[in-house]
Amino acid sequence: MPFFSVVIPLYNKQNYITATLQSVLSQTFTDFEVVIINDVSTDESLKVAATVKDSRIRIINHEKNSGLSASRNTGIKNAHAEYVAFLDADDIWKPAFLKEIHNLIVNYPEADLFATKYEEIYPSNVGVIPSFSIGSGIVDNFFLRNLNKTIYCPSGLCVKKSTFEKIGLYDEKISMGEDVDFNIRAHLKYRMAYCNKPLVEYTMYSENQIMHSSLSGKTIVDHDYYEKANPGNKELKKYLDFHRYTMAKRYKLAGDMATYKKMVKAIHLANLNYKQQILLYAPVFALKLIKMIKSKLIKKGINPTTY
Repeated sequence: MPFFSVVIPLYNKQNYITATLQSVLSQTFTDFEVVIINDVSTDESLKVAATVKDSRIRIINHEKNSGLSASRNTGIKNAHAEYVAFLDADDIWKPAFLKEIHNLIVNYPEADLFATKYEEIYPSNVGVIPSFSIGSGIVDNFFLRNLNKTIYCPSGLCVKKSTFEKIGLYDEKISMGEDVDFNIRAHLKYRMAYCNKPLVEYTMYSENQIMHSSLSGKTIVDHDYYEKANPGNKELKKYLDFHRYTMAKRYKLAGDMATYKKMVKAIHLANLNYKQQILLYAPVFALKLIKMIKSKLIKKGINPTTY
């Protein structure tokens, strides 16, 4: 039985999947299997992935397109290892990633969740390492540590497989923010061991693409449910309010003022900093201008704090 199962959901990533797989096969820690879940790709992703030959690679084909959460869940269910590491099909692991995760598992047996820092890679091929300050070891308060900027990306996460049996798999009904939902369920019950070395290259998309991506028909995290289920948890409330804030801005930009107002009403403003409070009520033209400025700064290798 391998030590790690590396789960890679695959959907229309023909230009990325080879480099992603090569980054796994180049790991200095070699006791792993790779489980690729092809979610009915309509490009050449499956064909390209199949050209990478290694006995540790398995490919599972979905019969119908089911989404990211369903693909991850298929990978979890078919994982042979005790530890499941996730890697998106357009991201890259540095060679020491699995070795550092293994070190965390050995050194912090009280943890069920393991992750490393990451480097954001933007369309202009500019790499930016987030500037948040957190040391290696057990994360003392996940919800407070993840205000403004998440300390790890989806491709930097490893989870003890038995944890999913206790908290459930990824929620397949959620089509936007499935990682936030999982984070809440996982970190309410379990501890994370963290390595502050940036060992993942996390592919980012342009602010323009994000701004114009459709929210129509998307199901997001039920913030209200988690708030009501955990009364008195001030740290979780701050975490929920920050995500309400980020989604409220997106709904405003999309012209959905009814949902925007619903989000704003649920936010305790004291949980946002002064700049965030201003931006929450800023007009659409101002938000678009700020995003344009942020994009230009990123091209110069400057990544402003999430606002």
